[in-house]
Amino acid sequence: MTVEHYHAMCHRCRGRAVEIRTRDGRLHRGIIRNVSPRSVYLEPLGPRRGGYGYGYGGYGYGFWGGGFGWGIALGLIAGISLLWWW
Repeated sequence: MTVEHYHAMCHRCRGRAVEIRTRDGRLHRGIIRNVSPRSVYLEPLGPRRGGYGYGYGGYGYGFWGGGFGWGIALGLIAGISLLWWW
């Protein structure tokens, strides 16, 4: 699929919990917080019983009050799934 397809999909899923698999086989789970023309930025999923979720990724860092986040280049995405149970 194209970068434009994943960009549009990430915009539609903004604020929702997703699972993103990249072309190198990495699996990222988090809430989509922002989408730029080149990247999607996830806030990692934290513990379900309160507390803060801290995570890191190899593609860059961001910060949203509750924990660290990471950016994933749209060109590296191989698939996106919504996490319905979160």
